[in-house]
Parts: sequence; C-alpha cells; structure tokens
Amino acid sequence: MPKILSAVACNLDANILAACLPLMEESKIEAIEWSFDALYKVKEVPSWFRELLTAFSDEKRLIGHGVFFSLFSGKWLPEQENWLKQLEQTAAEFRFDHITEHFGFMTGKDFHHGAPLNIPYTATTLNIGRDRLKRIYNACRVPVGLENLAFSYSLDEVKRHGAFLEQLLEPVNGFIILDLHNLYCQLRNFDIAFDEMIALYPLDRVREIHISGGSWEDSVAAPERSIRRDTHDDAVPPEVFQLLEMTIAKCPHLKYVVMEQLGNGLTTETSRRSFYDDFLKMEEIVRKNSDESDTDSSDPFLPLSSLSTDIAVEDMALYQQQLELSSILESAASYEDAMQVLAQSSLANSDWRIEQWEPYMIETAVKIAQKWKK
Repeated sequence: MPKILSAVACNLDANILAACLPLMEESKIEAIEWSFDALYKVKEVPSWFRELLTAFSDEKRLIGHGVFFSLFSGKWLPEQENWLKQLEQTAAEFRFDHITEHFGFMTGKDFHHGAPLNIPYTATTLNIGRDRLKRIYNACRVPVGLENLAFSYSLDEVKRHGAFLEQLLEPVNGFIILDLHNLYCQLRNFDIAFDEMIALYPLDRVREIHISGGSWEDSVAAPERSIRRDTHDDAVPPEVFQLLEMTIAKCPHLKYVVMEQLGNGLTTETSRRSFYDDFLKMEEIVRKNSDESDTDSSDPFLPLSSLSTDIAVEDMALYQQQLELSSILESAASYEDAMQVLAQSSLANSDWRIEQWEPYMIETAVKIAQKWKK
C-alpha cells in the first residue's frame, strides 16, 4: 500500500460520477471522500452507490467529509443532535478511515452555498469547538479532523488560524485537512507569502490535503484587486499544483490527497476531460513524494484518553451575535451599508474585532450570504 493515497471527492451526483468513471475504470482512484451528510435527506440511496461506498469501505479507503454540522454555532441545535445520530448510524454501516468537518459557522444551508464564516478566536469559541469535536468522535470512533478556512475578514485572522486549529484539535488528538485552494484564497486575498503562511500551521497534524479550483470576483470596495473565491466549480489552477509540490513533503503524517470539484462545474465533455487530466497531474506529484516502503500501521490521530461529554457547551451571547451578523450580511444593500450597520451592532468593539475587517472581505461575505439566501 502506498503511503499517500490519491483520492477524489465522490458524491451521489451524476456529473461527478461521470467525471470519475474513466479514472475508476483505469483503477486510478485509490480512495474516495464522501460527503456523507449530503444524503441524510435522500429517502432511497441507490444500491449501486452503496456498493461503491462498501467496496472502498471494505479496503479502509473511505473517508467521510461533513458539510452541515456548523461546528461553532453558539447554541446547541436539534439539527446538530440529529446530525450526530445519523453519523453514528452511517459509521456503523460503513468503515470510515476518518471523519472531517469544516471550520466556522454556517449562514446557509450548507458550506457550498452559505460558506463557513469565521468566528472570533476566544476561550469561548475554543471550548465550543472542542466540545463539538468530542461529540463527533464519540459518534464515529475514528480519527476526527477539521478543514482550514478559505474565508477570513482580516490578515490578523489569517495569521491566527493555524494555531487556533491546533488548540481545538488537541483534546481529540485530531488532524487537519489542509485545503490548498483555501490556502491559495488567503494568500491572494491578503497578499501574504506562502513561506510565511505555511509556517503558521502545525504540519505534523496534516493527514489529508485537498486541491480544487475556484473563481475570481471583481471588488467594488477594492477595484484594484480581484477576490479569490472557493467555489469548487473550475479546474485546479497551476498555482495550487505548485502549492501541492511545495507542501506535500512538509507533512510527515499525510495519508490522502483529495481532488474536489462540484458537479455544476463538470457539465461538459471538456470540463470532465480537464478533471481527468488534473487527477493524473495530482497523482504524479503524489507518487513522486510517496514512500512505498512505509507500512507503519499505527494511527497517530486517535484520542489519548476517553472523551466524556455532559451538557453541550453553549454561549447565547455568541449565538445572538452570529444571528445578527448573518442577518446584516443577508440584508445589506451594499458593503458600505453592511459596514455602517456592523458599526452600530453588538459586534462593535468586541472579540470579533470588526474594526480590523477589510471592506473587500465584508463585501465578499455579503455576496456569499445573499447568494445562499436566493
């Protein structure tokens, strides 16, 4: 078994499956990442899709990626309780090698519509995140990880993100999905150098890497720049392949490199061919950096002690601020309007540090929230 496996994000989506089929026929795909909670609302999962999942599950090459949990909601929600019950059932049916979730809290119905938005890095949010990660582990009993954010409001947040991830994951001895397109968004949106950025992440906690594409968006707030968005709807840019080349050897516990693209970006023969070519390019980089002889079977990312959870940690003041922020973003007539209302809100002069937020990122957050609302 190769040390690092080349994988795809493969879900019950006709376009994704059509793009993956040629790679599967050639036995190129060594593992699949499945957004398991995207099927919680599907009444009847086709038997052939269950068979596909089971085939990878039996080889311990199925990894689960959550989309709907909203890790940092200040209030413990019935939807989160239900999500955990469903995960427990799903993890009993399929043998996941690990389970991951997104960082942040949701304004929208899922993280590809209402993108996960950042939270203040405080003792309160740290305790909430740790509590939720313990609950995820207790539901699935496999290593648990978090994905780094593509979106931040300020350079200060960007620089603090890696250390906060490490603190969060410590009690569950969890791992990081280092999404390199997310990193690329931060590098470009905040003009920070790769070497400076990557040094801020605990790379010994990286078990999985994501690569994907996205899109550029013009900014009214900063006409001289384009904002990089993590929309998952285009081919992998050359810069992200370069980041993969530069990062892969820095991650001693890396096990999976996963290529992601949403079905809405795979509707044509040309886009599917591009997906195929991108996978082969990724596979080549992985193969060059993979040590076939490493057969260490111990898992470095399981909790070191039992994890007890009592009453869910909550903070109603944080929850009210999250509702207020979502409401401001969803209803703002412009980014200037959002900035004015924020300055009068409960987030002003608080741990959110809204006074440091870049106007062009507030503008981007407004677009994200309003795109979802439609």
